Amino acid sequence: MWNERESPLRIEKRFEFDQYSKISKFMGEIEKLCKERDIYPNISFGKNFVSLSIFLDNKEISDKEKDFSIDIDKFYLED
Repeated sequence: MWNERESPLRIEKRFEFDQYSKISKFMGEIEKLCKERDIYPNISFGKNFVSLSIFLDNKEISDKEKDFSIDIDKFYLED
């Protein structure tokens, strides 16, 4: 589940991994999706996690941003 935050308005999520090699694959999928959808979240990662923050232009999450976050969840669950 993505968490909604304020100041600045954004949605964010942390993804956990048991192997660093899975992070690399996940980041590659995110890169492709960013280019396709023209959405570029802030990304941080470490040995066993990737955190994403998508900053919202409007007061609510748009369909474009919802679809983007759903697709990222799918990549994570496929791994």
